[in-house]
Formats: sequence, C-alpha cells, structure tokens
Amino acid sequence: MNSRTRLFLIIALIIVAVAVVAAVLLGNEGGQTPTATDSTDVAQPATRDPDDDATPIPTQEPIVVSEVVIAIQDIPRGLPIAENMVSVVTMPEQFAPFSAFVRVEDVIGKIARTDIAREEIIIQGKVVENLVELANSGAVGSDAAAVLPSNRVMVAVPMDRLTSVAYAIQPGDRVDVIVSLLFVNVDESFQSQEPNAFSFIGVTVDEDGNITYEITESVQGRFDTRIIPNLGTVPVLVRPSENPRPRLATQRTIQNALVVNVGDFPADGRLFVASTPTPVPDDNSEAAAEEARRTELEGTPLPPTAIPRPDIIALAVSPQDAVVLTWYVEAGVPITFALRSASSTSLAETDPVTLDYILNRFRISLPDRLPYSIEPAIRSIRQLEVGTRISLNNTETTAEDTGN
Repeated sequence: MNSRTRLFLIIALIIVAVAVVAAVLLGNEGGQTPTATDSTDVAQPATRDPDDDATPIPTQEPIVVSEVVIAIQDIPRGLPIAENMVSVVTMPEQFAPFSAFVRVEDVIGKIARTDIAREEIIIQGKVVENLVELANSGAVGSDAAAVLPSNRVMVAVPMDRLTSVAYAIQPGDRVDVIVSLLFVNVDESFQSQEPNAFSFIGVTVDEDGNITYEITESVQGRFDTRIIPNLGTVPVLVRPSENPRPRLATQRTIQNALVVNVGDFPADGRLFVASTPTPVPDDNSEAAAEEARRTELEGTPLPPTAIPRPDIIALAVSPQDAVVLTWYVEAGVPITFALRSASSTSLAETDPVTLDYILNRFRISLPDRLPYSIEPAIRSIRQLEVGTRISLNNTETTAEDTGN
C-alpha cells in the first residue's frame, strides 16, 4: 500500500469519527425541551407508549434497623444504673420505640423511675436524672423507699429536744443510739419486785381437836436479831423505809444508723420537691394594686404560725437492729441519739456506765460522815426535766416533788 492510499484511509476515518460525534450531540439536543416554539409549528397529539401497560416488576426494599438500649438484669426502682446493667441491641426500626435510648452513655448514671425487667427496652420515661425528678414523676412509691439502702429497713422512734442533740439532727446524718435501763430485783417465781410480802400463820387446836389457822396481815422486810438492853438478843423484823431504788445503767447500742427523715413524712411521701421560682409581682398590675388596698384595710398582717418542732425520727438500720429499736419503744426505754461526724464510719466499743463506773473512773470518793453539817440541809440537787420519764410503781418524781 502506497502513501497516497494510507492518507486516504486516515482522512476517511476522521470523517466517520466526526460524523458519529455530531450524531450523538444532535441526539442529546433533540431530547431537551425547547425554550421557545415557532409560531408555524402545529401541535401534535401525544402518542402512547405501548410499554406503559406492562406490569412493574416488584423490588424488595432493604430492612432498616435501629440500635436500642436494653436492661441485661433486673433494675429495681430508685437504683442508679451502672454500665454492667445495660447493653445495646439491634432491631427493626419500625418496632423500636420512639423514645428509646440508642446509646449506653445516655443511660449510665440515671435513676430507675420504676422497676425495669431484664431484656426490657429502656425508654426515656423509665429513668430520671435525680431524686427530685423521681419524686415528681407520679405514683411510683415513696421517696424513702427509693433512698433506703437495699440491706436496711426503716423504723420510727420518738425524740425530743434533749435526745435529738437540740434538733441538730437532719436527714442524711448518721447517729448512734444510747439507751438507759433501770434494774430492780424481782422474785424469780412471781416475777414481782422484791421484797416479797409475807404473813404469819397461827395454828390453834380446841378441846374437840378442831384446828384453826389465823393469818396475819402481810408485811415486808426481813428477819434479823438485835441486842436489847435487859432483854438480850431478840428477833426483829427489819422493814424498808422506802421502795427499792432501781439501779441505772447506760450504754451505746446501735451504731451508724442512717437518718432518713426528721418529723412526719409528707402525705404524698415526697421528700425531694423541685423548687419553683417565686414570681416577681408586677406593681402595675391590677392584682398588685388590689393586694395593696386589702393590706391597707386589714392593717398589719399576722405573723406566720410557728412550725412545731419534730418529735419523731425515722432511721434506716439492719433488720435485727429494727427489732431492737421496736423493743426499746415497747418497753418505754429512753433513747438518746449521738450525732456522728460526716467523715466517721468506724464502729467502736464502749463500756456500760453505772454508778460504780463513774466513781472508779473519775476517782470520786465517798464523803466522810462528819459531826457537823450546814443549814438548811441539802436533800436534792437540780434535775433535768425533759419529756416523759420512766416511773416505777406508778410514781414519778417531778421538780415540785424535789423542791426545785
């Protein structure tokens, strides 16, 4: 093939390529909607594509999934949610609750508003941020049960100004329980306070052999002997000059009890109520003007009613200590609460305190009997009179009885 023929073929290929490109460009321009129509164009009726009557082939849509947070163990109401209590699972989006949590981080640290069962989806209504929200979340039980430790129960015992550390005890504090007991001797059989009362029985026999028993009036005391001048040793009956004096012992018993509440609980059981801002009155409003006129007419408003001091305290203790506290209340044992430091958690042993313990520890010596004294005689000292005091034999010593 000579050079002329080769040149002719190259030119022919170039012409064919240009023609193909022009055809493609003209085809694309024909598919576009013209911006302006010629006035001489005649509207043509639309032709129907025969392929429009064909049935469309269905296509399977992909399943959309969503992640939700579930509980992997039972979570009791009021318990803060930890990391090992929840997990994330995948489920179809159409079945996922709208308010479900999708991240574990959004749930950890929150407090369960209600009991959450294992494998239950955790939604926003099931948890709260703090105990204030828990208290305002509806009828879900008392706040006391929510803050009570799982191994503790709560009991209420009375208190007064002296036993409550001058009302310094507040909810959240820790206290120790100190009790005082009065001991007396009792007859083991009768279980009655000694000394026992006894009577003499006289026996007489008449001429016919009839036996008569004569019982004297009952007396208290003990038999003894005394030396009487001109009579020698004679039997006597030593009788007490007063009722037996009980022996006092004081000891610290229950330690580190949690104070849940001081005073009566609210009727709705809520301990934590969210504070609401006090609205600022508008001086220009009609209500403010009416209030000012009413105050002017009524004069100086009465002072607010004084809130009574609490006389009862609720403690969280172990189940066994709860039984002990109940026994104290039933027995009428006076209870004193010792306030613990906020940083103190140790349990220390103490010795029971009696009169002998006081004398020995502080080296108190008994005063000698002297042949002289002062006038008037000192027969009593000042006594604390706070609340109800335990009395024996239906008697009670008061300040008037002692002359104070």
